[in-house]
Formats: sequence, structure tokens, C-alpha cells
Amino acid sequence: MSIALYGVPISGGIAIGRAHLLQQSMDDVPHYEINEEDVDGEIKRFENAIKETRRQLEQLRTNIPENAPTELGAFISLHLMLLNDANIVRDPTELIKNQKINAEWALRLQTDKLSEQFDSIEDAYLHERKNDMLQVVERVFKNLRGQDTDPSSLQNDIFDDDTILIAADLSPADTMFFKNNRIVAFVTDLGGQTSHTAILGRGMDIPSVISLNHALRLVHEDELVIVDGIDGVLIVQPDEILIKEYRKRAREYRAHQRDLSKLRNTAAMTQDGVAVEILANISSPDDMVAVNKNASDGVGLYRSEFLFMNRDTLPDEEEQYQVYSKIIKKAAGKPVVIRTMDLGADKNPRWFGQIDCPNPALGLTGVRLSLAEPVLFRTQMCAILRAGVHGPVQILWPMISSAFEVRQCLSHLRIAKESLIERNVDFLENIETGIMVETPAAALTINALLKYVDFISIGTNDLIQYTLAVDRGDKAVADFYQPTHPAIIKLLRHIYKVAQRMNKSVSICGEMAGDASFTRLLLGIGFRRLSMQTTNMLSVKEIILSSNIEKLETQILPLLKNDDSERSLELLKKLNIREELTLEAKKEDLSSLPEKK
Repeated sequence: MSIALYGVPISGGIAIGRAHLLQQSMDDVPHYEINEEDVDGEIKRFENAIKETRRQLEQLRTNIPENAPTELGAFISLHLMLLNDANIVRDPTELIKNQKINAEWALRLQTDKLSEQFDSIEDAYLHERKNDMLQVVERVFKNLRGQDTDPSSLQNDIFDDDTILIAADLSPADTMFFKNNRIVAFVTDLGGQTSHTAILGRGMDIPSVISLNHALRLVHEDELVIVDGIDGVLIVQPDEILIKEYRKRAREYRAHQRDLSKLRNTAAMTQDGVAVEILANISSPDDMVAVNKNASDGVGLYRSEFLFMNRDTLPDEEEQYQVYSKIIKKAAGKPVVIRTMDLGADKNPRWFGQIDCPNPALGLTGVRLSLAEPVLFRTQMCAILRAGVHGPVQILWPMISSAFEVRQCLSHLRIAKESLIERNVDFLENIETGIMVETPAAALTINALLKYVDFISIGTNDLIQYTLAVDRGDKAVADFYQPTHPAIIKLLRHIYKVAQRMNKSVSICGEMAGDASFTRLLLGIGFRRLSMQTTNMLSVKEIILSSNIEKLETQILPLLKNDDSERSLELLKKLNIREELTLEAKKEDLSSLPEKK
């Protein structure tokens, strides 16, 4: 009998294939006592396993494939940082010494202790870091047992073309396995929207579903399964009717993707002639390949923090200048918005160390951290200013909540310029500055903040979380994360109206911008600059091409007046259905659509 498991869809598409289970090694741990004279040797065995694990991770980081997700290096660096933690490295040796037990059991006892500590913390981000800790411990344990910890060492022909990976969770090293083997989809029991598995999965462009809870327990090796990465479903033992239906859906999905690809060089213009800018969110210069392939209007958000994370030491001014210049040159005259390092919270590089904070998301993060480290802050802005001689670039400051912070940023920018003048270095004098609007404080005082900057970019992910007091990575409250909540819609409308009145540019760079189901809502509110992952550009463009702004401005009025969060979803659905105009005529003759200039 077929069964269906529901989780969180990460990457779209449909795959039908045979299951391969990635079992964890910590399920069967040997436990035995050792003699006093054997303690030093057992400790040495544990230390060697730690050293070997570190060597393997460093090798993985050195040999990251060019087409791997950009964030992969940063996540491997995080695992290396965890490997230096005394709770993992030192405490098991104390257990071996004091309790006279084998290294595997000592590691297991310490892991259980750390897991309980993680479970007692309510912060959703720290729950995700528990999974990182378990992945590191798993690798150490395998090295203790002399097991091969490198999946990529397996032969490429061990799997058929239709293999679907089933795991409790996937480490960054596991995802490199995908590059060398024929995996058509994957699912995991663990993970949330902000987990490393989710972030890496989005960059692998294969159907994937996470947070299924019981897949590893319910699915058997080589069992036939279907992964629906569109709706977030895993179907086990599908019958012929289901297989036939999903094969049809897969063909339709692929056909739709082919149709979307025809829109790459089409101008994003509504049916009543309103132009909309589609910009890209990137994390690396390598992402510019996809940016240019999709004919983006520029880079709306370069997450510079990943330059700081994927390493053991700080990048100096010259290195930063080279990276920023490379992006600007590849943009070929199109605008590039560089967000200064948005570190802290879930992005702590190895060189930075641990921040003791009960709630990292509300601690020393974003611009607060930059202002607390002025030399680091000014060094980055010097590099951006220097890179500005190669093309249009703007500076964006994250997590702003007051005009005082903006004035401090401007003061540091002035000092950075003065230092470049003293050094007789060329730079972009009249660089435009902007702020991220991610907090209710910034949204409600936007009138005061806009007096100091040239533009704003709305980070809807954090704005929604902070406004509704809900973490979208926490499954227990996931239903309360509502982008269509009346408070969010009213805040977005307020921000846009103030920016329009003050003649300042405003864009959306959060996930709402790349979700086609919100495109008409955002267009109706007034937004004309949407910045998103390159994988979402064509689906959003398709909606823009089928929309009529004049109609939308009238049709969204019920949403703007509504105060019922449940009714908001109904009204959004009606908005999308009412305005759903087919593109069939345009698909027949794409030459009728204006091309990008």
C-alpha cells in the first residue's frame, strides 16, 4: 500500500526512483571498560580520530567543485570550527580517563549530553546547530571505527540513474557526493528552512524535501519512491496509477521550465507597459554566470559576509577589493548593491569565535557588529569604494533600526574616504548608500531614515519574523509565519508610500520577491524592483508579463483594508486567479515581446 509523507519542499521538480538509505553510525556504539595501562593509548586513538577528521574536512574545503553551492565552503568551515570546541575535543578524553571506558562510548556519552543541552534551548537557530554538531561527531565516530567517511570515494557506478537518497540529515561533505554520483533527488527527516541542508539543497537543482520526520524509518533500501519537490511530498511504494500521474506531472514541469527559458531575454514589462526590474541575490562572484545567463537587471544584493565566512582568517582590503571588482566588472555596467558583512546570529566565521548570547538573532549582529568593529567596517567600505571605479556600485547597511546607526555608518564612510585620499588611492567619491529595512522599528520610522540615504531594500524574511515574533525555521510555529498577515502588508505599503513621496528608490530582496505567488501583490502595492535568487527569475517574470498594473492597484484594495490574517490568504488567492491571464499567445510568438536592451 502506498503511503505519503509530507515535509518542506526545498527544490522543485519530480523524481521517481529507488531509495538508497544513508544510515547513521551512532546507532550501534560499542561499550566496554579498559584497563588503567590502556587509557593513554585510548586517548591517543581518540585524538588521532579528531586529527583525521580535521584533515578530511580541510581537504574537502580545498577541493570544493566549481559548480558546488556557494555556501558549501562556509558550512565546512563551521564544522571545522566545531571540531575545535572543547566540548567535543577535550571532554571525551576526560571521560576516557575518569571512567576507564572506550573512546566510542565516551564520545556517545558526551554527544547525548550536548544534545540535551541543545534541546533545552528554545532558539530555533541553535536547534539547527545541533544537527551540525551531530554531523561532526558522526564523522569522528566513523574515523574511530576505521570506516570510510568520504562518500565521494565510492564508485560512480554503484547507483542506477534513478537513485533517491534518504537520510536523517545531510552534512556539507555529503552534498559533495551528489557531484560525483547519479542522485536524482534527496529527502531528509531533519532540517528547517534555514538549515544548511535547505540552503545547500536549493543550489543543487534537484527535487528535494526536508523535515519528513520518519522517512528513514519507513522506507526500505531499493524501495520505489516518488519525490515531489513542488508540494513537498515523498510517496513510498506508489502504485501504477500514481506513477503514471507523477510521470505526467514531471513532463509538464519540464515543459514549463523549457517555456520559461524562452523568456530569458524578454523585458520584464506588464501588459500595460510598466517596466519592472528583476535583480539578483548572490553570494559569490561565481554566481554572476547565472546572473548574466538570466539577463538580470543587475545585482540587488551581494551577501559579502560569505567572503568572510569561507576562511580561517580575515580578508584584507586588497582581497576584498579584488572580489568586489570582479563582480562589478562581470556586471558589465549594470548596478551592483554590496551589503556590508551581515555577520553574527547564524553566520559566525571560524576566526570570529563564539558569541555568548542567549538569543543570537537579537544580539550583536548586522550593522551593530560592524559598528562595534570600526576598523573592520571601514576596511570593507574602503574596498567597496575602490572597486567603484570599475562600474556602478552601491553600499547597503544591514539590520538598521535607528537614524543614530545610519549617522554612525555615514561617519565611518567619511573616514574611509579620507583614508583613501591620504593614501592617494582612486575611489568612487559619490557612492550611493542604502539600508536594509528588516525590523519594525526601521519600517515605522522609515521617514526619518530616508533622509540620510539614497535607497532602501526590504528584507522580508527578518521583517516578517520580527514583526510576527515567529521563527520560520521552527516547525512548532511554522504556521504562524505568514507573509500575507495584514500587519506585513500594511508595513510594506507604508514603506513604499513613504519612499515614493520622498522620491527614494525601494526594492524587495527577501524571499517574497522570488515567490511568484506574491508577485502580483507586490506589483499592486507599487514595487518595481524585485531582487531574488536567479532560479526564481523566470517564474516571476512570467507573472509580470501576464499582469496589468492598473487593474492590480484596484484589485489589491481588499487586501490593504483587510485585518483578518486568515482572510488574507483567500484574498491573495482570488487576486492571483482573477488576474491569471494566459501567456499562450505570447508563447506562440515570443517575438511580440520586447527584448531587453
